[in-house]
Amino acid sequence: MSSDPSMSAELTEPADLAEPADSTEPAELAGIPGLTRVENTDQQQLMARCAEITRPEYSHQQVYGRYCTIETYVDCPPEQAYEYLRQGHHLEEWTFSLRNFAPTGTPGLWVGDDLLEQDTRIFCRVAANAEAMTVDFHCAWDQGDELWMIYLMRVVPAQQVLGRPGSVITWTNCRHPNYDRNPRPELAPRPDRPWVGDYWDLFYAGHTVELANLKAILEHRHQGGLPLATAPRAVVR
Repeated sequence: MSSDPSMSAELTEPADLAEPADSTEPAELAGIPGLTRVENTDQQQLMARCAEITRPEYSHQQVYGRYCTIETYVDCPPEQAYEYLRQGHHLEEWTFSLRNFAPTGTPGLWVGDDLLEQDTRIFCRVAANAEAMTVDFHCAWDQGDELWMIYLMRVVPAQQVLGRPGSVITWTNCRHPNYDRNPRPELAPRPDRPWVGDYWDLFYAGHTVELANLKAILEHRHQGGLPLATAPRAVVR
């Protein structure tokens, strides 16, 4: 991954240097080490620090090692995109391998198959906020007691951030420690079944493929005047 190499040069040679606005920190911040604020850092120091942080190239590990965030523009009204996304059974349409969801008997908790690995069950609960247009999928392989695989998604009105109609959809995953070790190996369908965390280095690529699916479905239906939502195959209890 590359950035503009000229940026570092620009940052190290600011045209006009401003003195710190006020060297006196507020009392409630004075005891906190490591803060970089206009009260204690002049523009030249800030630009030098930014130049240190900005690199012409970044490794995959540096960008996606602990957090994996992707985003895309979708030519579909944000309210409609959110309404589609918040209905969890649509995971069967836009994800690569999640299928056959059905209620578990526990309100709000569904279980389906992750066909990425044979005989693997995935449990899922959806937490959505209509005002913020956030949709979080709380998931786990093999069990539904601790839903630690959390997919954080947000729909943003593109008119606000890009000056054009449509939606911007973001998707973030955080690398929970359980990605590195299966907390319940006794629940695996077989001892040699690969663990979901084995795929972490491919999360960016795999989720990019799935976000492209989501974009294609929403745009196809919206532009064709078709209903975006489909009925769940299983009966919701």
